[in-house]
Amino acid sequence: MRAVLCGCGAMAKGWLKAVANTPEIRADVEVVGLVDVNPAAATLLAEEFGLTDAVIGSDLGAVLAETAAGVVFDVVIPSARHDVVATALAHGCHVLSEKPMASSIEEGRAMIAQAAAAGKVHAIVQNRRFIAGIRRIRRLVESGTLGELTAIHCDFFIGAHFGGFREEMDNVLLLDMAIHTFDAARFVAGKVPVAVYCHESNPRGSWYAHGAAANAIFEFSDDVTFTYRGSWCAEGANTSWESQWRIIGTQGTLLWDGAEDFQAHRVSATEGFLRPVDSVLVPEPANEAETYGHASVIADFLTAIKTGRTPETASNDNINSLAMVFAAIESARTRQRVTL
Repeated sequence: MRAVLCGCGAMAKGWLKAVANTPEIRADVEVVGLVDVNPAAATLLAEEFGLTDAVIGSDLGAVLAETAAGVVFDVVIPSARHDVVATALAHGCHVLSEKPMASSIEEGRAMIAQAAAAGKVHAIVQNRRFIAGIRRIRRLVESGTLGELTAIHCDFFIGAHFGGFREEMDNVLLLDMAIHTFDAARFVAGKVPVAVYCHESNPRGSWYAHGAAANAIFEFSDDVTFTYRGSWCAEGANTSWESQWRIIGTQGTLLWDGAEDFQAHRVSATEGFLRPVDSVLVPEPANEAETYGHASVIADFLTAIKTGRTPETASNDNINSLAMVFAAIESARTRQRVTL
């Protein structure tokens, strides 16, 4: 499959590394074009990754016409995504987009409709659900070892100094980072988000323009609660980028530090003020190929194109994670509970 990558900023390097370093992907796709509003950035990226024959340009439609590509890797900033996806679909391309999938729910719905009308695959890079820890948690929850799921609690605190567009964004934590944890929690729970109450702030000393911290309480179906506490301007004790997790069931609890440490316990008796517990083994992922983050998302997308099946992060499913973000933003704005 011939692919054009649109958006040649820092994020693009992760995409091209995943292509270059994964034999299965490299066998399926050839990057034949690079597009950016600044063609010099595209030229530098082509040189860095040895894409000497790639067509360079600032007009996606023109590059697609010249290369006859069938796939677009969309790595542009969120405000440009709708136009990029529309252009790619109009040229008969399948599209894999960075997150968030859209700058509004309306734009997200429009993309879904456009992809359906074109008969093309449109999926989103939710790479955080394609890591071993999240896959292991999902297997444990599905096994019933902890009983029926009742709550998921996630903490995310990192003092991240990006510079660039993030420091000028509105709702930066919720829109650009929290969506990873929201999507992963939805995947782990296997439940539907129903409502949210959220408080958003920009703490004293923040180097972001708006919304560097947030606290959200989500109601999921079947009376499952998901809480998120996060900040991108919390110095001194960084959590994992994957958040710290506490998953509670009717029969036990799992703790995960977002890295390698798992602690799971299940009650082992029916009496006592504090019931005794036994340690529980957290199972390994069912499929190792689903644990390589960005590379796994790309591989899943390409396999979906070849086989005709729906990719795990298809836009018509991922919009549910996006809806969680925008509902949280609306709740923070209105100081009211918002239903999804």
